[in-house]
Formats: sequence, C-alpha cells, structure tokens
Amino acid sequence: NEPEAACSSSQISDVSGIDEKDIPFTIEPPLAEFIDHFSSKYHDDKNRLNCLFSKTSINHTAIRLMKPSTSGKTKNWQAYRQRMVEPVRINAGVRFWNTYEKYLDRAEKQYGVPAYIIVGILGIETIYGRDTGRFRTLDALTTLAFYYPETPNKASRQEFFRKELEQFLLLTTQNHVDPSGIYGSYAGAIGWPQFMPGSIRAYAVDFDEDGKIDLENSPIDAIGSVANFLKQHGWKTGQPVIFPATADVDCPLPASLFNQGLKATYSLKELNTQCISTDPDAPDNLLYGLVDLPNGSYPAEYRIGTDNFFAITQYNRSYFYAMSVIELGKKVFLEKTGRYPA
Repeated sequence: NEPEAACSSSQISDVSGIDEKDIPFTIEPPLAEFIDHFSSKYHDDKNRLNCLFSKTSINHTAIRLMKPSTSGKTKNWQAYRQRMVEPVRINAGVRFWNTYEKYLDRAEKQYGVPAYIIVGILGIETIYGRDTGRFRTLDALTTLAFYYPETPNKASRQEFFRKELEQFLLLTTQNHVDPSGIYGSYAGAIGWPQFMPGSIRAYAVDFDEDGKIDLENSPIDAIGSVANFLKQHGWKTGQPVIFPATADVDCPLPASLFNQGLKATYSLKELNTQCISTDPDAPDNLLYGLVDLPNGSYPAEYRIGTDNFFAITQYNRSYFYAMSVIELGKKVFLEKTGRYPA
C-alpha cells in the first residue's frame, strides 16, 4: 500500500531528522490497517498519514535495546545506586532546586508530593533536562509498534506501543506541531520527565500558566506534571515512603512476599510473622510491601514501602529506579540544606 498521492509540503512537514542509513518503512498490512483505523476513528486525512509514515525509518537501536539482556550479570543495587546517585546529578539537582524552588514549593502544596521526590525523578530521568533523548519519537514508536523483537511478551508490548503511537499522533495534532520534529528516548518517552505520549495527554499540566503544556522546554511544566502524575497514581499527602527492614537469619522468606504486585498489602504484624524485621519508626497503622534489592554475590538488602513508594513504581516499575529517585532526592536536599528531609 503506497501513499495514495505524492506528498506535498502541506501534507507533511520537514523530515530532515531522518538518518540516511536508516531504512524507511514500507507501509505493509499491519501499518496500513493502523492508518485506516486511525483515519476512520479520528477523521484524519489518510493520505497525510501515508505521507507521514512513508518518511518514517526503522530504529534498529530501539529494537536492539528491547531485546532481553544476554550478559548474564546479576542485579546489583549498590552498583546501580553508584551510577545514579552521584556527584553530577547531586550538584545539578542543587542548582535546579535553587532555580525553581518556588515552583517546587507550589507543587508540594498543590499535590502533596515532596519537592525532593520531584527533584529525584527529574534527576534520574534526564539529569534536569540535560539528556532528553536523541531518537525521533515517530520512528521509535512506529518501530516498536510494528517491528518489536521476538520476545515472550511481543504481542502485549506491540499493543502498548501502538496505543502510544495513536496517542502521539493525537498529541501532535492537538498541539499543532510536526510529529516528525519531536525527539526523545528509544522507547518514545518525551521531555524533561520522560513521559510517554499517553501520560502527557492524561497527566501533564500547564504549571507555568503560559497557555500550553511543554515538557520539552519548560522545567516548570515538568515539575507540576511529575507531581500530578504521582498524585493521580496514589500518592498520599503526609505519608512516609520507605523504611529499613532486614530478613531474619535462617528463616526462609515466603514466595508470596515477592509476588505482592506493585502495592502495599501487608501490616507490620504480617511482615514480622513472615521473617521480616521492621524499623521501629514505621507506623503500625499503614500497609507496606516488601522491597527486595539484590546485590549480586553479596546479601540482598530489604526495605518496606508504603503506598507512596509504590506510586513511584507506577512511573517506572523497577524497585532500583524508585529507590534511586528517593536517595538522589534526599542527597540533593542534604547538600542544599545540611539535613535530610523529614
């Protein structure tokens, strides 16, 4: 299925971002069906879409990075932490906080999310806007929607990226911007907070109140949008986030503790009767989930997380990610104020 007519400049904007070594898409049946569906559902010009996708290229880096790792390396929390919670991010975080303090304070008051958590997320995601991604978003999403590598979860992942591609086209139409001119991560995440297109449409906010949402160029919009995302995913104002815990020696941990899902489900009493010793400062009126942090050949570390910890995992499902957000934010706060956040 070739484009129905020659593409005019009014039908598709400049596509100079395409790397000449990349391979343009042939509009094969799955993509043609997507175009037909999108055109019919949203009353979009089919020829415009054909023109757009005929100038899209397969992103082979995205395909490679989506393949399961074959390195055989075991997960190591301390090694991961050392890469993420380090002087470059900490120093950049202090500068960012000093520059945007009034907006971080406003976000904390409006959404109930502590400033150090917002600062931690933006530091881990893009080092405060320094690295928002060099991949053309249209290429990345189209590649993963139709050329996802052979993995056990290929079908579900392709469906996810097709939905995100749909959201991306709607977003660019809504904002009157050229879909060929937006860049982000190899997985299609965009801007300072690395939101997927669906999350931009659902959770991003115009926090600088300039009449538009711009996560690529407005750190203020990014601050408000991160706070709103967490609030909408279960963040509870004033609730603590994480506490230390230890696994009792010579007591096998039940498998159920590791299959709780991304949510807090256990009382302290239930954890204490299942081989977990908890911090005395942990309130006994909250529910918790066990957070296990493998350390390669060294003993694993454990924490217990509240609903607020698991709200962070809705941003990224990795416990390592959520813990690095918390620890980076705390280190930035310490460097800025001389104390840890309450």
